[in-house]
Amino acid sequence: MHDLINGRYRARIGQTKDDLRAAQRLRHQAFFGGEGLDQDRFDDICTHMLIEECQTGQLVCCFRILPLPSGAEIDRSYAAQFYDLSALQRFPGKMVEMGRFCVLPGLNDPDILRIAWGAMTRYVDENTVEILFGCSSFPGTDAGQYLDAFGLLKKRHVAPIHWAPRVKAASIFRFAETWHKPDMRKALTKMPPLLRSYLSMGGWVSDHAVVDRQLNTLHVFTGLEIRAIPAARKRRLRAVAQ
Repeated sequence: MHDLINGRYRARIGQTKDDLRAAQRLRHQAFFGGEGLDQDRFDDICTHMLIEECQTGQLVCCFRILPLPSGAEIDRSYAAQFYDLSALQRFPGKMVEMGRFCVLPGLNDPDILRIAWGAMTRYVDENTVEILFGCSSFPGTDAGQYLDAFGLLKKRHVAPIHWAPRVKAASIFRFAETWHKPDMRKALTKMPPLLRSYLSMGGWVSDHAVVDRQLNTLHVFTGLEIRAIPAARKRRLRAVAQ
């Protein structure tokens, strides 16, 4: 995939060890604060997408991509550590796990998320990917502050039964078993931007959240079947991906 330039930002695939180190430094800053490297065993088998400011070259966003030829290999994914994904082993088409998404702390420019999805759209089209998946994170591990968001997920966005992830992690929050009536305004305010994007395209989530104390987050398994994305949304995404 060649570089994608949109406005003041450029998206490109990392090619060197220095590119990987830059992504790991940004991830550490975003997830833990301060200097350091966020790294794990999945980095070596993933493609790393970097989004930089064109004028300065500063890395402002990154995420990694793990391509899988079909659901038969989904146990190789990062998410499989936390969710029983045996239902998705039957998925016949190409899959991509999108993970470790982060933005430079303090930046709230919606154009960053826009070009990130544009780059992902180009990758999906070029590689005939049929489903995207990953773990969408809520900051902190206190589920109480997200009851409206979880209530909305339960009401509208729980995975279809034929693909539904089952419980694997020891520490979870079973939001699908709660009876909280969501305030829609509060729900959308509390929903992480990346997850909002997935849901607006027809994405779905697990019926429970995993408590990840290492990263100090609550996360839900998130899936997005490409064929389910509304045609108008696909046109807008592809316009950015040109």
